[in-house]
Amino acid sequence: MELKSSFIPTRFLALLACFLPATILCETKPAPNDRHVVVLVWDGMRPDFVTERNTPALWKLAREGVTFRHHHSVYPTATNVNGAAIATGAYPNHNSLLANREYRPLINPRKAIENGEPDVIKKGDETSGGKYLALPTVAEILRAADRPAAIAGTKSVAFLHDRHAEWATATSKKSLTIFAAAPMPASLRNEMEELLGPFLKEPAHSGADRNAFATSALTEILWRADLPAFSLLWLSEPDLTQHETSPGSEASLAAVRSSDRNLATVLDVLAKKKARANTDILVVSDHGFSTIGRSIDFPAVLRAASFDAVTEFESAPKAGQVMIVGNGGSILFYVVEHEQAVVTRLVEWLQHSDFAGVIFAREKFEGTFPLESVHANTADAPDVLVALRWNNKANRFGIAGEITTDSARPAGEGSHASLSEFDVHNTLIAAGPDFRRDFASDLPSANVDIAPTVLRLLAVNAPGKFDGRVLSEAMNAESAPSATKTETVEATRKFPAGEWRQHLRLSHVGDFTYIDEGNGSFDSK
Repeated sequence: MELKSSFIPTRFLALLACFLPATILCETKPAPNDRHVVVLVWDGMRPDFVTERNTPALWKLAREGVTFRHHHSVYPTATNVNGAAIATGAYPNHNSLLANREYRPLINPRKAIENGEPDVIKKGDETSGGKYLALPTVAEILRAADRPAAIAGTKSVAFLHDRHAEWATATSKKSLTIFAAAPMPASLRNEMEELLGPFLKEPAHSGADRNAFATSALTEILWRADLPAFSLLWLSEPDLTQHETSPGSEASLAAVRSSDRNLATVLDVLAKKKARANTDILVVSDHGFSTIGRSIDFPAVLRAASFDAVTEFESAPKAGQVMIVGNGGSILFYVVEHEQAVVTRLVEWLQHSDFAGVIFAREKFEGTFPLESVHANTADAPDVLVALRWNNKANRFGIAGEITTDSARPAGEGSHASLSEFDVHNTLIAAGPDFRRDFASDLPSANVDIAPTVLRLLAVNAPGKFDGRVLSEAMNAESAPSATKTETVEATRKFPAGEWRQHLRLSHVGDFTYIDEGNGSFDSK
């Protein structure tokens, strides 16, 4: 891709270097053929909740391996975005998934889609020639190299990792995929149900129960013979409980402990199989978490400001209408036919608001950043993407981090997807024969780095380039990258009534750039 300085300000060139593919796994060190890698995702796990009391199994694993103290979620800091990033080692502008909820007319011309749902994934592949995810996943790369992979999970994001497989699934009465066990033929599914019982598919079944079931499906069914080269287990907790309560509530801490018990089960099974000595284990979260300080009904607010704002088209879209797609701490605005006058007024209106944090735009507008600065320039990108405002206020449980969100959930409950430092910074702990022992890394890392690292551990070459890097600083017999540097980039715009100012704080490791946080405000004269 050619970067034209006439479109992108000079101060962004260092920032934009981070979305260019930079890692080629064409030179890998041979590893034993019996090496295994297990990735456990604790959905929504904040790193500050990793304590000896809350997470004894994970705490002990960290002492045996590496804690990444400066790990990052990919923006928007949402589940499906990071599920795709973990699976492909690429940012949204390369793997095609921008947010949990997007407006893609080819898939649904009337309203937004939930892009991790099985029916949406199927339709997406049908309308894109099999390129709903534009890049192969780790599981697909390994199977192409004749290395087995096993996927299990309790959220539909697991489908993104292995969407062409024959999944044994269960759905609730509300048609929300609450349990997606694993790809397996019908005969194995029947055997699993005989051993573990029927699927836990009713809303009354807790997240802890479903996660325990999925853990058993992986360890007792998919691992009953030989261990695969790669396993991924996606646990829905503590995310689901933190949404319903907030970070730090007793219920949310109980959910954290339930995920820790599943980790303990995985470690115990590996020990019984005498596989700990040749298994690398990575425990990662897709994003951090915050408490909602303020929720806003954006369609109503925009209509009050005289925008023709909708969340669903009742008839053929009209030029200038604004499709609003909420994603918790970030909002996507699609202007029909990219009507320039409407987009211009929308940007100015947002810059005067008391809720916008960082504004990204498809076109160049003073006081905004381009979509590509956060890898959001996908084929179906919105005209304007806004990360909502945040602060470090503590909630009623003493847990810092408060964000503004859409109205899907009320103030006091939990959410994420913003550029708050509490949403951006997430958990990564790794241990095993290839990792250093009792080591804490302060170098920046991100979920986009997981895929290249996994393939390096397994000595499998990727078919192309990654946006992420191999986390060599944490590995034995690997050279560490150069030290980091940080910078803050700003965009401002002066108005008669005051000044809009927004920023992104960045960390760099060599040619790789990580977004630490971003925020903004309008200061009246």
